[in-house]
Amino acid sequence: MAAWRFIVSEGEDGNSVDEFLELAAERQDVDTLRRLSEDGNGTATDLLIEVATELGDMIELRRLADAGNATAADQLIELASERGDLAELRRLASRGNATAAVVLQEMIAE
Repeated sequence: MAAWRFIVSEGEDGNSVDEFLELAAERQDVDTLRRLSEDGNGTATDLLIEVATELGDMIELRRLADAGNATAADQLIELASERGDLAELRRLASRGNATAAVVLQEMIAE
């Protein structure tokens, strides 16, 4: 069993899990946060979004947004807007994201 699985599944208190997640986030360990997020850990998902945003990792944010995570979608829209990435905003808008559609219209109007 991988060490992270042992800590997360066998930890006796929530503090050890939280400490492990915080350490992974501080190290910007996207892979560990992703694995834990995929195992259903909501805190890992939140930290993954935070780290991906800090790193400007649009691919990770896109993956989470496409899976239905609204926070990831909001962060992706913000990054796309900062970068002037009209293609990403169009993609999100075409998938029904109203915020992306508004931001896209505003950017086109400028």
